[in-house]
Amino acid sequence: MVRLAAIARRFYLEGRSKVEIAEEFGLSRFKIARDLETARTSGIVRIDIRLPARLAGEQSERLREAYGLRRAIVVDALEDPLETRRALGSVAARLLAEIVRPDDVLGLAWSRGLQAMGAEMVELPRCTVVQLNGVLSEHTEAGGSVETVRRVARLSGGAAYPIYAPLILPDAATARTLRADPGIAAAFGHFDRLSTAVVAIGGWDEHNSTVYPALTPRARELYTALGVSAEMSARLFDSEGRRIHTDLDERVISIDTDRLREVPEVVAVAGAGDEAKARAIGAVLKSGLVSTLVTDGDVAKVLLEGF
Repeated sequence: MVRLAAIARRFYLEGRSKVEIAEEFGLSRFKIARDLETARTSGIVRIDIRLPARLAGEQSERLREAYGLRRAIVVDALEDPLETRRALGSVAARLLAEIVRPDDVLGLAWSRGLQAMGAEMVELPRCTVVQLNGVLSEHTEAGGSVETVRRVARLSGGAAYPIYAPLILPDAATARTLRADPGIAAAFGHFDRLSTAVVAIGGWDEHNSTVYPALTPRARELYTALGVSAEMSARLFDSEGRRIHTDLDERVISIDTDRLREVPEVVAVAGAGDEAKARAIGAVLKSGLVSTLVTDGDVAKVLLEGF
């Protein structure tokens, strides 16, 4: 047992290889491997895998399996929704630093969570950063999507393609005219080169959506009657994740779901909301558009009901 403990200490704590340990003890590396296994099974070595306190590993794995995601990252929900949103942004920023590769094309939508992500980001490989949709005027003073795109691009040292246009236009003709603008067309021209897209998911009420409050009461009633229960980048979905096509499709400056479906990695940063927001997130997950979800424990609990 003393020998097993010594071998385990060299391997696990000192980081020495099995070959080095075998030479020191005059044993074969196969014997060292067996001794390490014996040290684990006998309780001399105990391996305890722990994530940082605010990451919920078990919930993350259950959520990933339930919705067929490439990865799910669940952050413990905090009492203050603003702090939860900041935590989601911080985790999303660290995730992008891990998965974005040099010369990738990174697309960014906007939400308060994604704004927090941009503020929390400290490192990113050199990449092109593209805005995925227009802006909502009520959020520009607080630092909207244009500023987030420009900040992330400066951090990476790559080119920025912001969209200086409203998200929602009064009619399709105005939207077509703006899409033809050289600056906006340049951003749209990068959509088919996207490696990673980071999006937000909204519910369908004034508290959980950026789109809903910007619509007329008549439009809200019409879209609600059609079964809309969630939105992502101003694209509308029903409770089963099916796209609902309306006149809004032609009135928005935003990436379309068909193009988004071709992006290799779609990361949704969505949480810090009530049960209705959680149901909306679940609806969009059913669409199959999202490959990675960053959310909080309260949302995850709702999403895992029935699984």
